[in-house]
Amino acid sequence: MELVCHDSTELRVIEVAESRIDAAVAIQFKDRMRTLSDDGPMRVILDLSRVTFLDSSGLGAVVAAMKQMGSGRRLELAGLTPTVAKVFRLTRMDTVFTIHPDLAPFEAGLGHAR
Repeated sequence: MELVCHDSTELRVIEVAESRIDAAVAIQFKDRMRTLSDDGPMRVILDLSRVTFLDSSGLGAVVAAMKQMGSGRRLELAGLTPTVAKVFRLTRMDTVFTIHPDLAPFEAGLGHAR
């Protein structure tokens, strides 16, 4: 599961560089998210703009990533493709997460990838 991390002083963007988050990669996704979100800014945005398929295991992995962030830290989502957005709407998870249409408002301050 390839995730790419971009930092600014107040924000970390984690880009999912895969087209699917499903049962085959859900555990890898959770482990990699834990590694990338353990330290750093209080606010993390998960860029899902390349993800075209998300099943229930993938949704569970995204929710688990939010829970493992701990109190006071926030996981927000950006760039949901229509299919992925529909999954969040149908499960009402769109009321749990802050969802941004894209990363445009955040791109100016982002620095290096890790």
